[in-house]
Amino acid sequence: MTVSSATTGTSSSSSTSPSSSDTVTTTGTTNSTSIDWTTLIQAEVNAKLAQATSITTKITANEAKVTAYQTLQTDLSTLSTGLESLSTSIINSVATNAFATRSATISSTGDLSASSALSMSVNSGSATGDHTLQISQLATAQKVMGSAQSSSTTALGYSGTFSLGLAGGTSSAITITSGMSLQDIADTINAQSSTTNVQASVIEVSSGSYQMVLTGTQDAADITYSSTSGDDILNKLGVTDSTGAFTDVLQKAQSAEFTLDGISLTRNTNDVSDVLTGVTFDLLQSTPSGTTLNISIGTDTSQITSALQTFVTNYNAFRDEVIAQSAQNSDGTASSSAVLFGDSTMREIMTQLQQVLSGSVGGMTMADLGLSFNENNELQLDTGTLSTVLTTNLSGVTQLLAAQTTTSSSQLSVVNTGTSPQSFALDLTVDSSGNLTSASVNGDSSQFSVMGDSIVGNPGTVYAGMAFTYTGSTSQTINVTSTSGLASQIFQIANEASSTSSGSLQDLITNLQSQDSDMQDQVTTIQTDAQTYQTQLQNEYANDQAAIESANNTLDYLKALLNAGSSNG
Repeated sequence: MTVSSATTGTSSSSSTSPSSSDTVTTTGTTNSTSIDWTTLIQAEVNAKLAQATSITTKITANEAKVTAYQTLQTDLSTLSTGLESLSTSIINSVATNAFATRSATISSTGDLSASSALSMSVNSGSATGDHTLQISQLATAQKVMGSAQSSSTTALGYSGTFSLGLAGGTSSAITITSGMSLQDIADTINAQSSTTNVQASVIEVSSGSYQMVLTGTQDAADITYSSTSGDDILNKLGVTDSTGAFTDVLQKAQSAEFTLDGISLTRNTNDVSDVLTGVTFDLLQSTPSGTTLNISIGTDTSQITSALQTFVTNYNAFRDEVIAQSAQNSDGTASSSAVLFGDSTMREIMTQLQQVLSGSVGGMTMADLGLSFNENNELQLDTGTLSTVLTTNLSGVTQLLAAQTTTSSSQLSVVNTGTSPQSFALDLTVDSSGNLTSASVNGDSSQFSVMGDSIVGNPGTVYAGMAFTYTGSTSQTINVTSTSGLASQIFQIANEASSTSSGSLQDLITNLQSQDSDMQDQVTTIQTDAQTYQTQLQNEYANDQAAIESANNTLDYLKALLNAGSSNG
């Protein structure tokens, strides 16, 4: 009898059947190395991970929306920041809005260049108006000179101490030693200049001829000198005579003398800042007889123009982003990049801005400023139209753009309107000594803080940013009335919507980020479970593999026995 063996497929069964040739065929197990365990396991694990992949896709979509919302936030924040200078119109020394900025123009009558005689700086909030100025004398510092010395570097052999300073100021003791030269003495004097306000210099008048010059650093103050011990140093150098008087006065100390609007004035400096509040005059030269400097202080309208140009740029940037998020394909479906397509919050903000721009205040509209929409629906500014209206109707422009706050009593002055001006009745309480003790609205005194004569809206209230000064001495109720212009309305819309703490866009961002956090937790759980499942399968298939290996070994043993029996037969 002949016995043969064969291995087929993955079958693990064996059978024998007689034939005419008495041949027995044995079918054994497949070797484990022919099975791709990794692929089998990964297929099972991937089935588990499919849900995590779907959730991750949602997270990615949410992240794209968050990025788009944040872009809108940034655009609106930029829009509100650029409008801040146009949103209020308070005029005082601390105001920073465009309507409070000032510029001065100077012209002259007679044969004189105005810029050579006077320069000026004007602070925001300064009173506008016209003035005339005549300068009869500039303030000067005293300057004196000594006699000629043959060398500036050779030791002079003088030793002594003297006191030096300016009249009305602080003097210092200057000590000179015998080894010092003329230049050394000048350097020693200059070492004390911050205290004495006297500076020394050595001038080479001609070859081999050097002279010391003392100059006061403040106008209208004489140099004071006295020898206190040893050699009389300045007398030795020819700066003073035997009586202590200066021998050669190059320039005398004197005050500035000028006339403003017919009023004669004297100052000890040419930088005059205490005549008109917020205005500094820099007197440069005397005006000839019959010559007058004409000064006009007004609103610096270039700041308004610049702010409106910035507004146009920033508005169009936000508009372009809204359009990009509303883009459609040719078949009318949303573009893949328009992740906020159909977003109601975005549309609502855009609608609010458009409604404000189409409105009017005080009978004026944005068209009166030269603002209009072009054929692409982009906002544009005609600076020529704007320039004309700023010249002819600045008050109308101010009312059209800015928030304005007025009071029913001259005793209550508006210091600031804040970003959200309100209208209300302010109840003021004054004690028996005439001191302001409280400010309340409808009996609620927590809305405002009182500090001396100042009344300030508390943070977190609708009056935040509003500030007043009260000069009255009795308790009373004063009505406060506020109006909002186009710029102040748009500022509030953009500022509120772009807030990263409480804005409408931030609410959406926070909600999406919360969703993403929850979904990421789900993904992590699924991935952890899938990893556990993978480990479980690997263990199970390892056991199966071991069983197959054991079966193969048994099969090999049986085949060997059969073959041995066949040979012996």
